[in-house]
Amino acid sequence: MIEKIKAVLDEIRPTLQADGGDVEFIDYNDGIVSVRMQGACGTCPMSVMTLKQGIEARMKEAIPEVVSVEQI
Repeated sequence: MIEKIKAVLDEIRPTLQADGGDVEFIDYNDGIVSVRMQGACGTCPMSVMTLKQGIEARMKEAIPEVVSVEQI
């Protein structure tokens, strides 16, 4: 499961890096993926939208077992 999650994050990463940000995988537990937004994404007021409508949506599409993606 962790490898699948990291593969999806690797797909998303270039888009985030183009804007000066990044995302780091932290943990997976009971359908919840924990990530840390980094760089510009860590301080951007739109980071919640990026997290939920971008990362979480793509993660759920690729891995049906994922219920939520949360920022720590």
